[in-house]
Amino acid sequence: MSLTIADLKKGERAIIIDSSSEDIPLKLLEMGCLPGNIVELLQFAPFHDPLYLNINDSFLAIRKETATLILIEKINE
Repeated sequence: MSLTIADLKKGERAIIIDSSSEDIPLKLLEMGCLPGNIVELLQFAPFHDPLYLNINDSFLAIRKETATLILIEKINE
């Protein structure tokens, strides 16, 4: 089973392993949503959409629909 950013719980960190979907906006890739980068879920907006993330010290909010396209591997801390 593949995990995505949408599967993270508040405070969890993971490594992005795939962001090759054509449906991911180029702007997100430019802001660091690339394989090998660390992502941390900071908080949810009301109704859990969008998600507020820290990706390599860049803070951004992405829609849950987009978060389901970015595959991750959780970091065991």
